[in-house]
Amino acid sequence: MSYNCHHILSPLPSPDSPPSIQKPLTTPPPTSRTPPKPTSQPPSWVDALRSRTRSNHFREAISFYIEMTVSGARPDRFAFPAALKAAAGLPDLDTGEQIHAAAVKFGYGSSSVTVANTLVNMYGKCGRIGNARKVFDRITERDQVSWNSYIAALCRFEMWEQALEAFRAMQMEDMEPPSSFTLVSVALACSNLGVIHGFRLGKQLHGYSLRMGDQKTFTNNALMAMYAKLGRIDYSRAVFESSLDRDIVSWNTMISSFSQSDRFYEALDFFRFMVLEGVELDSVTIASVLPACSHLERLDFGKEIHAYVLRNNGLIENSFVGSALVDMYCNCRDVEGGRRVFDRISGRRIELWNAMVSGFTRNGFVEKALILFIEMIEVAGLLPNTTTMASIVPACVQCEAFSSKESIHGYVVKLGFEENRYVQNALMDMYSRTGKIDISENIFDSMEDKDRVSWNTMITGYVLSGRHSDALVLLHEMQRVEKKKNRRKNDDNEDKNGGFYKPNSITIMTVLPGCAALAALAKGKEIHAYAIRNMLASDVTVGSALVDMYAKSGCLNLSRKVFDEMPNRNVITWNVLIMAYGMHGKGEEALELFKKMEAEPNEVTFIALFAACSHSGLINEGLTFFYRMKNDHGIEPTSDHYACVVDLLGRAGRLEEAYELVKTMPAELDKVFAWSSLLGACRIHRNLELGEVAAKNLLHLEPNVASHYVLISNIYSSAGLWNKATEVRKNMRQMGVKKEPGCSWIELRDEVHKFMAGDESHPQTEQLHAFLETLSDKMRKEGYVPDTSCVLHDVDDDEKENLLCGHSERLAIAFGILNTAPGTTVRVAKNLRVCNDCHVATKYISKIMEREIIVRDVKRFHHFKEGTCSCGDYW
Repeated sequence: MSYNCHHILSPLPSPDSPPSIQKPLTTPPPTSRTPPKPTSQPPSWVDALRSRTRSNHFREAISFYIEMTVSGARPDRFAFPAALKAAAGLPDLDTGEQIHAAAVKFGYGSSSVTVANTLVNMYGKCGRIGNARKVFDRITERDQVSWNSYIAALCRFEMWEQALEAFRAMQMEDMEPPSSFTLVSVALACSNLGVIHGFRLGKQLHGYSLRMGDQKTFTNNALMAMYAKLGRIDYSRAVFESSLDRDIVSWNTMISSFSQSDRFYEALDFFRFMVLEGVELDSVTIASVLPACSHLERLDFGKEIHAYVLRNNGLIENSFVGSALVDMYCNCRDVEGGRRVFDRISGRRIELWNAMVSGFTRNGFVEKALILFIEMIEVAGLLPNTTTMASIVPACVQCEAFSSKESIHGYVVKLGFEENRYVQNALMDMYSRTGKIDISENIFDSMEDKDRVSWNTMITGYVLSGRHSDALVLLHEMQRVEKKKNRRKNDDNEDKNGGFYKPNSITIMTVLPGCAALAALAKGKEIHAYAIRNMLASDVTVGSALVDMYAKSGCLNLSRKVFDEMPNRNVITWNVLIMAYGMHGKGEEALELFKKMEAEPNEVTFIALFAACSHSGLINEGLTFFYRMKNDHGIEPTSDHYACVVDLLGRAGRLEEAYELVKTMPAELDKVFAWSSLLGACRIHRNLELGEVAAKNLLHLEPNVASHYVLISNIYSSAGLWNKATEVRKNMRQMGVKKEPGCSWIELRDEVHKFMAGDESHPQTEQLHAFLETLSDKMRKEGYVPDTSCVLHDVDDDEKENLLCGHSERLAIAFGILNTAPGTTVRVAKNLRVCNDCHVATKYISKIMEREIIVRDVKRFHHFKEGTCSCGDYW
């Protein structure tokens, strides 16, 4: 149904009622009869019935009503409302209809407005909006409660437009103005009409409440929730600050709104103010503030809240509080703390199990997640719901012992969850991580009900698959697709308000690596500006991703600036910047940063340190870290650490030491990366003997990896052993292994241009080759001599020189020089290691063209300027 009303508070243009609101009948329906005069009933019957209903003991109330009628006592206009309220509270439609029949029989069907009002409420809560409307239409003298009950019923069925129509019709009645109860329902309706239309109508409602002098806490709380849901949390805050009488719901609404809007620091600030005001915290407060601690990784603050929960009996047994505590501990990487909370709660509901399963999965304890999942089903006797499956699917993907990944998809279908959006998102992620991005695309395209997580998941899938351009295209498309205004009932997803999808911190964190991979600095800056405008830049994950993006785009100064401005940093942030300094050949600065590190170093920290030492030739420093990391920091060296140290030694030409280190690795460690590092070092230093040893071990462990064949083939080619090189490439073809082609990217005017070795598909190909030929002549005059040993094909020298000019990075550099103003820095990214000849050539180009040229290859950065490179020819 389309909604065309522009005003909800002005009088209707004609005296006719809206289509969905019938004028009340002037006479009772034929089936009704005038109710008898009240007879004297024992007060104990009615009083006891009403007492049970007021205490929410609905089943007792119904039983008492039945006992009352069996005893011969006649229900009256006080008994029927109490019994109907009990039927609505259960809810029990059959019982409610029987009570309705009795009310009609005794003449209270429509003539008693109190009974009729409770009938409207009962049918609304029991899922019969049509019956509620019929009863409402037959009320002869509607009062304020009649309209409130009917509008509330319409809202319960998400009939937002009809609810507003009823509110407008109500104002035409000759009766007292709408109450707070009315305004609360109308505020809820406005909040579900989309961010633009709903906001306009919501402001009208707010103005109306001010004109009516309604400053009740109940009304203000509803207005705060409405503005927050419409994405106008600053309006919520203004209502809060103008409220004279705040209650716990007021505080909870603001804290929850800030948390759900990713404004976590403000959520914590309001929580502090609430405590200082002396407001007693309840379970909703705790469950609302803990997600802020979780996202900001404020474990210290979370523990204080946990202590408060333990001091106040009963809070810990609340399922929402328990789940939020488990989630907070796990998100702060204290999984043992989360498990202790889980184990100490006696009545574990499905929400608590889900939180613990999810916590195990997020922290990489996937086998424990699967064991707990089985325990939940077999021991606790609970059936998994969609939230459970959305958490267990990623665990199945990551668990090596769970070999048949796709079988979990079959289990999802068996449970009937295959069309659930949350489960579909998890399945998309699963197929993306198992190399089946096409299936992820099929699921994404088939989804009728996408949310922001769906878009984030698909963007992540493209990034994981190396399809960075597709990720950026999808980011653009995401912001142009209008969200559905009304989702399925009981769906609490934040994206249900209409409007367009807005990238959040997860989107930004996911897509920024794509900008870095494509050297799309302008796009990265655009995303950074978006993060600042939307108050997302202070998020630690976004900040870390920005530090990484700028570093990998060649802007180390900007990377450091973002780092210095971050209000909070975690170990990932420090690791990213240490790695950045290392990639840019600033090993000394990386070691200084490590000394100042404010977070406890982890395994990745030492990988970053070894890489920094390797690229800067700091051999002794790197070895010292390696042999002291266990004693000084309690970190056992892993296979990745051994591989880094092998690279450290091998790059320095200490190949025999590197070989001995590989041989002394513990047997339980995977040696693939260590052998690969040794083989790469043998390629650099042209050590044929050790190269063959490393290649033999590698091809035994990983016979289907192209880079292993390419490296040993290149070693043979460099040594002039063309027959052996040809034999290796022949084996590659027989194994069906394909070499990754050299590829380079450069950004120009917000568009990324891709060049491949020998590719002539670019529209400026002829111009680029002509420019490079002219440039080669100038380079020779300056002393450049082509290093034809980098051409690993058995052809004559002239052909080798032509092949060198066709290398992808050289084409990208030429494109950058021809299409940018003199003096502009040229930034290029390459997927492979820069060859020796291109490295020498780029030094000459930077001098002749008076340009700074920044090239990022698969290992590190090269800053070429005035004929020199930042790596000092050590790479």
